[in-house]
Amino acid sequence: MKSLLLTGMFFVTSVFYAQEKPTNETVQDSVKKEKTTELKEVTIYGNNRQYLKVESDKTTINVRDNGMLNSGSSLEAVKKIPGVITSPSGDITINGKEVIIYIDGAPSSISGTDLQNYLATLPANAIEKVELIYNPGASYDAIASGSIINIVTSSKRRKGINASFNINYNFNKYQKPSPQILLNGKEKNLSWQTMIGYNYIDSENYTNIDQNFTSFTPNQHLIQKNLAVTTNRNFYFRTGTNYKLSEKSNLLFNYNMNLSNDRIVSEATTAGTGIDYFNNSLANNKNNNHELSLQFKTKLDTIGRTLDVTASRNFFDKKPNTISNGVNNNVSNYYNGNVDFKLANYYLKYDFAIPFHKENFSLNTGGKYNALKITDNGVYYLNTPTNSMISFNYTETNLAFYAEARKKIKKFSFTSGIRFEDYNVDRLAVRSGITTTVNFKNRNFFPNLSALYEINSNLNVSASYSKKIQQADYNTLDPNNFSSFDQYNSSSGNPLLNPTFFDNYELKFTGFQYVQLGGNYTISKDANRLIFDANPGELISNRTYKQFDKLNTMSIFTSFPIPLDYFLKGKEEYDVRKSNLDKMNFLFLNINYIRFDSAGTKFSFDVKPLWSYSIESQIILPWEIQSSAYYKLRPPGTYQIYYLSKTIQWLDISFNKYFLNKNLKINIYCNDLFNTNEINAIVSTNNLETNYYQKQDSRIFGIGLTFNFGNINLKKEDINIPLEKKSQTNDLLR
Repeated sequence: MKSLLLTGMFFVTSVFYAQEKPTNETVQDSVKKEKTTELKEVTIYGNNRQYLKVESDKTTINVRDNGMLNSGSSLEAVKKIPGVITSPSGDITINGKEVIIYIDGAPSSISGTDLQNYLATLPANAIEKVELIYNPGASYDAIASGSIINIVTSSKRRKGINASFNINYNFNKYQKPSPQILLNGKEKNLSWQTMIGYNYIDSENYTNIDQNFTSFTPNQHLIQKNLAVTTNRNFYFRTGTNYKLSEKSNLLFNYNMNLSNDRIVSEATTAGTGIDYFNNSLANNKNNNHELSLQFKTKLDTIGRTLDVTASRNFFDKKPNTISNGVNNNVSNYYNGNVDFKLANYYLKYDFAIPFHKENFSLNTGGKYNALKITDNGVYYLNTPTNSMISFNYTETNLAFYAEARKKIKKFSFTSGIRFEDYNVDRLAVRSGITTTVNFKNRNFFPNLSALYEINSNLNVSASYSKKIQQADYNTLDPNNFSSFDQYNSSSGNPLLNPTFFDNYELKFTGFQYVQLGGNYTISKDANRLIFDANPGELISNRTYKQFDKLNTMSIFTSFPIPLDYFLKGKEEYDVRKSNLDKMNFLFLNINYIRFDSAGTKFSFDVKPLWSYSIESQIILPWEIQSSAYYKLRPPGTYQIYYLSKTIQWLDISFNKYFLNKNLKINIYCNDLFNTNEINAIVSTNNLETNYYQKQDSRIFGIGLTFNFGNINLKKEDINIPLEKKSQTNDLLR
């Protein structure tokens, strides 16, 4: 019955959206029609919006015009994207595959909790769109372990001087204002944009950790509870310029600054046999992040050869410190620490595209050099008059070159690529007088293959394979404690972790820019996962990272729309509305089936597949009020090495209304309306079994206001130079 229902939905959707996707063209035809296509796109921009576009190699989601996605933080927007699943440790996957985060086309140099905190303080209304690149080819870094989430920030550039003021005021028992102003303009060959914003976010997080220490006879049982109230104060400044050197060349400069001053106040208790522990702690953390990039883009000739050169620098530092005062059975103790962390990243790459139109063939080549240096020094006072020092140094250099060829034969499109990566990684950790040194050198080739068959102008099926690598990031390696710690808890990285190697296979059917049905299988060797660990005979739970020999993932996924107007309003009214998504009523469904296999590792729980369902709706109410809803349901199942023991679900709703000739937009919304978004997970290791419960103050009410100054009807400038390297179908990117 379910298969018949899905088939029927697909058939209906096929009829509704057949007119959306243009017929596929050869490289030669694309070049001939390039100018005409650009003029057509400029003409319809802003009138025929697409909130979501599904292609064979990627899916693009419009965030700026989506009231459900643009009201919260960038991290919240990413988590609502179809196919995205978040683990109890905070890791993000797409359709079960590992993910690397790109920002504006380049991999982020910060990672782990630092990256999540950065995205959590960057408002979603600063994002133009999000691209999900499922099986990236040789032109992308080999560290793109399985998939890429490319967050493209706002790039409005219009003639004259224009401004937009935005404020989101979120509240529950805490206040969360986030004002922002966007300035942009264009004069002759120079265009520019500046975004300035501030976030003040108070929030709370409650955890209940039930732990069974199995190395004792009998077993020791501890119940730990923690209520943490976090204050995030974040100021960001993002500016960019584009200078048009000629009709074929552009020079772009970007500078992004993010300054944070965060505070965490927590109250923790630990109860067990003969244990009655209470701990108050205060953690402060100041972050500074500075990013600079310079990009030169040019079309070398009339036949389509292009060159793209990018250079960037990133400096990030943080200084977390913790003051922890505990009382255990009337005996006082303290656990205080200070950490000084610095990161410097230098990045240079070039991409060169060479089309051969007569042969329906194209060749892309390029290279990059990346140097990353991290130093981290921690000083800890653990209830003794003397301190304990931990130092960590990490240096990585990476030189890479790639070549990727594309060939179209009738209805078939083939892609074959090879990427050479030369890694040189040095790690040095000094703890309690013990020095740990790890030198990792690896020169390897990473191939990718893909084939696409066009069933007709709107339907295609594709298959792909790629080999990738993922270096253990500094958050997983650094032995310093970055979170609150006390007599019964610690947190540290593992400097001995090896890189993870991936073999990714995918088969997918794509139709009408909205429908996809596919599956992927990933074999990962030496996968790193966050665990709760304990040394034999010690009542201390340590959050650290462990390597698993193999962790294989199989995922089956589908997503499709249901145009409600066809059923509710009839075909004639649907035909009127279908050209303007702002006035359409529709549902968009996404279903995922994921099965993880730890290849020999035994757990205390039965491994079960994980299902995930999500549905997004848009309903147009009277007075042109646009209502949106997002609902996600995840029944119990195994996610990687964690067993999610209870159903996870939440519902978000929003209402949008334009005023003053669309210069003023008001958005009223509620996230997690029924306050049901929580995590219940089981983690099993050799000496410790953990039942983990986490509940954040996820039910948030809010109102957003956006006011535009200037002529918003002017056409947006297109600064992109067509490049073929990211399209599996040989279409030129526009």
